[in-house]
Parts: sequence; structure tokens; C-alpha cells
Amino acid sequence: MTILFEPVEQRAQQLGSTLGANLRAVSSLEQLQRALAADPAELLVLFGPGTAASDALHFAAKQRTIRPSLGLILLRDDIDVATLGSALRAGIRDVVPAGDSMAVLAACAHSRQVSQQLTGAGAAQSSREAKIITVFAAKGGCGKSTLATNIAVTLASGGHRRVCLIDLDLAFGDIGIMLQLAPQRSLAGVPDNPEAVSVEVVRSMLTPYRPGLEVLLAPVGPAEAERLRRDVVGAVLKVVATQVDFVVVDTPAQFTDHVLTALDLAHLQVLVATPDVPALKNLRIALDMLDLLKLPVSRRAIVLNRSDARVGLTPADIERVLQLSPDTLVPSSRDVPISINRGMPIVVDKPNHPVSKAIRAMVASRIVPLAAATSGGPEPAGRLYPARTR
Repeated sequence: MTILFEPVEQRAQQLGSTLGANLRAVSSLEQLQRALAADPAELLVLFGPGTAASDALHFAAKQRTIRPSLGLILLRDDIDVATLGSALRAGIRDVVPAGDSMAVLAACAHSRQVSQQLTGAGAAQSSREAKIITVFAAKGGCGKSTLATNIAVTLASGGHRRVCLIDLDLAFGDIGIMLQLAPQRSLAGVPDNPEAVSVEVVRSMLTPYRPGLEVLLAPVGPAEAERLRRDVVGAVLKVVATQVDFVVVDTPAQFTDHVLTALDLAHLQVLVATPDVPALKNLRIALDMLDLLKLPVSRRAIVLNRSDARVGLTPADIERVLQLSPDTLVPSSRDVPISINRGMPIVVDKPNHPVSKAIRAMVASRIVPLAAATSGGPEPAGRLYPARTR
């Protein structure tokens, strides 16, 4: 039985015709409280479009601690970014156009699935520990986001594994536009308090992309990057890791607190450069920084992207600058930017392409074997550097 809270009788009747007979409509918060008290097993409450947003947000914030498995969906005639962000931060699982009956039914089905996982099957997944793969480049333009996206798609393997791709470039993330995903959910919905980052909250922020692969998009506006604290980002990564097999984190080309957290938690750091002196120099500096932070060398995979570009550097020159040999060589091809513009990762668009083969080989040799490891994971974030005061 789904509970619908809708103060306007006509709107309640309209929604009743959409949702069917398995619906109990209430028109006041007092009636809603009594209905929930009478049915402790209820998993879903819909707030109709006639509900005052403040009432829905206040109720959701209270239920987050009292009844965390209860799914709350807000129906609106018009959805704006501010309403969406406020709702998700309060603990509302989804915000859906009231006039889109298919979207309402889909949101209800998804919410019930999440609640059932939280109360039953989901509890069995709490011991799951995904392997976190953090992709980093010390210079922009090295193809880092493209590599992270293709790694995630390869790992998902059409639904064979559960993977979450996180865009941690909070100010200027490109994953959404590269995959042509509408940014209706993002990290903008994360609470300010790390203790409030729950499985339910994280699931409400995920955007499905392909079978086995969900994406946690960067906020639409750069201002959100200033709000998200390092400990909150760490909490998100840890919660996501309990729900999937692999977490792939795309990062900006700078050592921010968020990036350091993702590198610290990573079971493998995929470090990307291209065969030009500035990119190689910056990668060498980044490696020195990781050494200073005492992050194990065994957790690093060095990828030379566009490795066959004729730019006047020999393999010996590259090794001399890096002071090591790259683990993976990914060739250059104009098919890569074409696949980006089409919104289709090259490992899907052209699976037999040399670039696709190189990425799959790296995933098979360096990432998939991590799943067999049961110990020796990274220590919690925050051990390497002090928190910044705000």
C-alpha cells in the first residue's frame, strides 16, 4: 500500500487513477503520521504537487533518522534545480513531474526496490567492499575522463559486474556531457554532514547509464565544489563501495582535498600522461608527491595516452623524464574524439579498435585481479593530511 499525501482532493483523485487501487490518500500531516504508525512495514510515501515544499522537506529530514528505509517521492508540476537539490539533501529519494505517469510509476518501483534492499537483501550487501579505482592526470587534456569512462564501461561488462563511475571534478566535470546524461541527480544532493551520508542518500543521487553501470555526476554549478567537504566526499566513496563491485573515480588535474581523499582510498591509482614534456614533467611531480604521502607504489598504474603520437620524443626520452616505464600504452586515434562527440565510449562503439583493446588489456591485467584480493586495502582517508579549517 502506497501512501499519497495530497491536500488538494482533485489532484489526489487524478493521481489515484494513475497509481491504481493500491493507494491510500491522506490530506494532512497528522493523517500521514497516523497511517505510517498503523503500518510499520510501509515503504513508500508520495507527496503530491499540492504539498507545500517546506512540509515535505521537514517531514523527510525527520524520517531520515526515524525510518531510513521509508522511500519519499516528491511530485511537482515544475521542477527546478533548487527544488531538486533541496529535496535530495533533505532525504527525498526522487523528484518527479506530476503529469508524467510513466515517470511516477518508474520512480515508485525504483524506490520500493531500494527500500527492500535496505530492509532485506540490501543488508546482505553491507559487507561488500568495492575496489576503488582513481584516475588522475597532473595536466589537463590528457584524456583522463575518456579513460575513466571506458574503464568503467569495460568493468561493467554489460551487467556482469556492478560499477559506479563518480565524477569528482566538482567544478567542471565532463562525464555527464560525455555520456549525454541529463544532470537531474548529482553530488549536489549530498548532505553537509558525513554522518548523514547513507545508502539511501547515495542511491538517490545515482544516474543509470548501461546495465551494471551507474554514474554519480558532478554538480552543475562550480559553486557546489566549495560546499562539499573532504570528509563528506570520503563518506560518499565508502558508502558507494558497499553497494557495487568497482568504483571508478574521475578527478580534476589538481591535488585538491577531494582528490587526495580519492587517491588515499584507491586500491589502484591510474595515472595518465601524454607524450609531451609538460604532461610528463607534471606526472613526475605527482609521483613524487604520492611518494611523500607514502602511498604504496604497488597501487599505481602509469598510462601513456596517445603513445604513438609523433611529437619528437622517443620511448627512451619518456622513460628518462618519468624515471620509469609506463605500464600501459594507449594509441592515438581520431576515432576517440568522434566517439566522445557521439556520447558513446569507444570500447562500446568500436570494441575491436586498438584503443579499446589497450584499455581492456589494462583492465584485465591490473584492475579485475583486485577483486580477488580480500585484504590489504587502503587505510581510511584523512590519515595523510590534516583537515582544512573552513
